[in-house]
Amino acid sequence: EVQLVESGGGLVQPGGSLRLSCAASGFTFWNYSMAWVRQTPGKGLEWVSGIVRGGGMSTYEDSVKGRFTISRDNAKNTLYLQMNSLKPEDTARYYCNARLTTTRGDRYNYWGQGTQVTVSS
Repeated sequence: EVQLVESGGGLVQPGGSLRLSCAASGFTFWNYSMAWVRQTPGKGLEWVSGIVRGGGMSTYEDSVKGRFTISRDNAKNTLYLQMNSLKPEDTARYYCNARLTTTRGDRYNYWGQGTQVTVSS
């Protein structure tokens, strides 16, 4: 059974930090590109950051560049998102996403249940 389980969310004051984790199981984690996506009631789904399967390249949405860092530990089947200098507009439910397109064109796309991040004083 494929599982992506996010953790680490919570309530934090503006300027604070959180570290999100996503524990993966049931699939070959090392072979998948991973991403963090967030959702707010007003803005819908927003891609935040992605990392290639080997971890050698990562990308970020403009509003989080310099504040968030994505990483992965393929030995532990875990994805991370270090969030610093948090702002109220970072408040959202954060989801972990795993994607793979095989050489045959088969597509795999998995989602976790999300973890809530609330930035407020």
